[in-house]
Amino acid sequence: MNLVIQSPAPLSVDHHKTLVALARGSHATVVDATAIRIADADVAQRPDLDVYCGTHRLDYAFVEAGRQLHEFGLVAMDMDSTLITIECIDEIADFCGLKAEVAAITEAAMRGEIKDFNESLTRRVALLKGLDASALERVYEERLQLSPGAERMLAGAKEAGLKTLLVSGGFNFFTEKLKARLGLDFTRANMLEIVDGKLTGKVLGEIVNADVKARTLRETCAQLHIEPFRAIAMGDGSNDLKMMAEAGLSVAFRAKPVVREAANVAFNYVGLDGLLRLF
Repeated sequence: MNLVIQSPAPLSVDHHKTLVALARGSHATVVDATAIRIADADVAQRPDLDVYCGTHRLDYAFVEAGRQLHEFGLVAMDMDSTLITIECIDEIADFCGLKAEVAAITEAAMRGEIKDFNESLTRRVALLKGLDASALERVYEERLQLSPGAERMLAGAKEAGLKTLLVSGGFNFFTEKLKARLGLDFTRANMLEIVDGKLTGKVLGEIVNADVKARTLRETCAQLHIEPFRAIAMGDGSNDLKMMAEAGLSVAFRAKPVVREAANVAFNYVGLDGLLRLF
């Protein structure tokens, strides 16, 4: 296996020899100023690498030697706290003075402490009843930011021939804007009911939960005539786990512990464009 080490800042040469020895690898190749690839690394060294990389704020990933990004056909991404830095529902709630209350439910749901995502979303959306729908536009314009490396990752994926899917337990108001802005191929998210310019506190149609996310990945792969093992899935919360389990490569981005443990790769420090340096 190859071992790819990445840093959010230029990677000091002092780390190179130490990491090769720690990984019991044969040699290191410089990928760029922030990353190296160690050949013939021993996956049994993961516990030691956890400690060293955690101490020095480095991300590491074992990748099968010779694997190329163009071998995949789809990159599927969660939206909130993955492709973008915020949780949209928490920011919407801020406009009616309920951010702390809604954010607490969001955090518990993403950690997996609230097992029923439908219930958690329904509870949170109900608190937004009566809010002027213009708050959605304000969240998008004033608060929504792309995660570090997002645009570079998408450009690299598209250049390699991959299609893009944004699938979210959040809201299609935001996924559709991001689809147009970033040139995404597919999106799936929840629809907030709006009557007379105000949120009713209800979601229309099927709620996009963990099962629906996984199904959307499978259906998109079928539409592209590829098997799910040719998909990459990126997420941060427990409702992404089933989708990530369907994919051939799963990436936990600034994720909750339960997601980091289940994923093939975890980016705790580098941006989303860390995906491009794996191959």
